[in-house]
Amino acid sequence: MLQKVLLMGKSGAGKTSMRSIIFANYLARDTMRLGATIDVEHSHVRFLGNLVLNLWDCGGQEAFMENYFESQRDHIFRNVQVLIYVFDIESRELTRDMEYYGSCLTAVKQNSQNAKIFCLVHKMDLIPEEQRDQVFLQREAELQRLATPLGLAVRCFKTSIWDETLYRAWSEMVYSLIPNRDHLQQQLDKLCHVCHADEVVLFERATFLVISNAVRKDHTDVHRFEKVSNIIKQFKLSCSKTQAHFSTMQVRNARYSALIEGFTSTTYAMVIVSDPAVQPATTLLNIEASRAHFESLINNMSNFNPGSLSSPVNTGLGGGAESQAVSSLVGTS
Repeated sequence: MLQKVLLMGKSGAGKTSMRSIIFANYLARDTMRLGATIDVEHSHVRFLGNLVLNLWDCGGQEAFMENYFESQRDHIFRNVQVLIYVFDIESRELTRDMEYYGSCLTAVKQNSQNAKIFCLVHKMDLIPEEQRDQVFLQREAELQRLATPLGLAVRCFKTSIWDETLYRAWSEMVYSLIPNRDHLQQQLDKLCHVCHADEVVLFERATFLVISNAVRKDHTDVHRFEKVSNIIKQFKLSCSKTQAHFSTMQVRNARYSALIEGFTSTTYAMVIVSDPAVQPATTLLNIEASRAHFESLINNMSNFNPGSLSSPVNTGLGGGAESQAVSSLVGTS
């Protein structure tokens, strides 16, 4: 299932840098050597199961931008599932930026009226921390003011390549493309209950973007998953430089145990448990027992039939308590 994603914005806004960090395993510092995008760069990224992102990274030089809205208008803006418009928060050409953004909105409205639209207010690390929320809210209001008359819904994020905000934005944008994500969420909730876990988080294997999460206990840090994405992605890159392969990680202390484990062929799972009565071995057994079910669920999301998952699977745990628990996970739709 091919999903067309337009990545647009003025030259130097940071489009190619963020794409390279998320999908090409660049470190933030390595993006400094990237050159400007010429015209449109196409790339296909397999994300989950049969979901493929058809990324169109559109060069932001003025000549190219004018061309997109004139001779290439239908070609660029037809059959778009997601428009991502990136703004450099320190741009000295705000009026021109807004003109191009408005032209993008109009073109999407005419050619792909069901497209989801996201705006990234980027390079927020250049703004003093105490001013960031105010600056972002002001820019967000300006962006919404252009979208409202067209009847378009726009979601805005403040981002930087130097922290977890980039992962939060891209996780939510890509999540919007996942079919049957509500059912995936329900199944993850059940897995969390089966494991007696505080939290279970599903990450995409290559990018480590957050796909879904289930929570049984509230936590004060609402951005913790994206921070984990950022940290583990950096750790994976460090491992690859020494020709080591990241497989699993366990952290235990007096308050909780955390396990990050390869789950399906396209995901990792993170399970957080604070109940001292739950042994890590039991958590591993439940993950292993549910692996095939989630593999099937993810691989068949685009043509999912609820009836096809109505029967329990053979968990291979010999019919014990864990086996019964995981059977109940897949046996309830």
